[in-house]
Amino acid sequence: MATGEQSGVKRRIDDIEILRAFAVILVVVEHMQFNLFHWNTPALKSFYEYYGGWTGVDLFFAISGFVIARDLVPKLHSAGSRANYFHRTLIFWVRRFWRLIPSAWAWLTLIFLASVFFNSSGAWGTVSNNAEAVLFALLQVANFYIAHVFGQEFSGAAFVYWSLSLEEQFYLLLPLLVFISGRKLSYILVFSVLVQIFLPRDTALLALVRTDALFLGVLIALWAQHPSYRLFKPRFLAHPMAALAFLVLSLLALACVGSETLRIVASPYGLVAVISALLVFVASYDQDYFARTRWIKVLLLWVGTRSYALYLIHMPSYLLTREIWFGLEPAGTRFNTQYTYQFLATALALLLVLSELNYRIIETPFRRRGVALARSMAARRGGNEVE
Repeated sequence: MATGEQSGVKRRIDDIEILRAFAVILVVVEHMQFNLFHWNTPALKSFYEYYGGWTGVDLFFAISGFVIARDLVPKLHSAGSRANYFHRTLIFWVRRFWRLIPSAWAWLTLIFLASVFFNSSGAWGTVSNNAEAVLFALLQVANFYIAHVFGQEFSGAAFVYWSLSLEEQFYLLLPLLVFISGRKLSYILVFSVLVQIFLPRDTALLALVRTDALFLGVLIALWAQHPSYRLFKPRFLAHPMAALAFLVLSLLALACVGSETLRIVASPYGLVAVISALLVFVASYDQDYFARTRWIKVLLLWVGTRSYALYLIHMPSYLLTREIWFGLEPAGTRFNTQYTYQFLATALALLLVLSELNYRIIETPFRRRGVALARSMAARRGGNEVE
């Protein structure tokens, strides 16, 4: 999902980008069930009984909380005046808008058009359901909409926008929370996290407005500014095998805790948030713990830097695959396990190509536009808000 840009601190931590890659892989694999492979087999059933890739979303949340707060909160605390504070907040919002919204709106438009004009198979769902989902996603309240219709109707490819809406709400509210709480921000966040961890989130609404992973990411960013943070550097991970074991076990823990069958804990969200935060905490030291082999690192960094596009586009790629094969095969064809590899190859090709195009044609140019606007706003005020 969202990628942060920093000024005044190192712009990119490679281990954070690699975590983004694993987060999006978890989600992409999770959503293949039913959306791409709309048939079921004993093998698929067994796999998804023990695999809960929805936890990748919480890893995204923890990453976003950390990346945004490590730059924004110090800037807001050092604003010096209320006018400077809100000017810096406005600059932050401008950059977020140009970073996220153009790609999001472009794919929402394409999702709706596909449901109208390229939906002979019915894979995209009904036009009315897509229209509702797209509208609420445009308004950045998709999480509330999905909570309202959860278990009642298919929301189409736009249902993944619930998490983007939650992040957008976080971006709007974090500066206001910092302004209200001042130097007591960390205490408020700790209290909120503890309440959520022990809260039985037994309704869709409580699950879709969760902020514990986001707030844990913010807390890590705040702690990184304190001298005690250096005392907890995980030096044992300097050994490649220790780092690999930690990463693999942590990712397996995320997948297993998210399993509906294993039910390791009654309410998994709090534990998922803690595991996600632990991964972000380790990555925050910027020691290249998570990828030592060059070609693996290059591959994971490619996935991580395009994770926002991959997240937006994976569901349209799955439904587009189904529509393409519906058109290619004779009428009445019953799609089953014989089509597994064709569907997988088609979907992955579409996903990788479309994500790269989105990154180059939409995401990067509009992000640069946002940076330019932010610099102009800072210059007019005589400051150096953006690097």
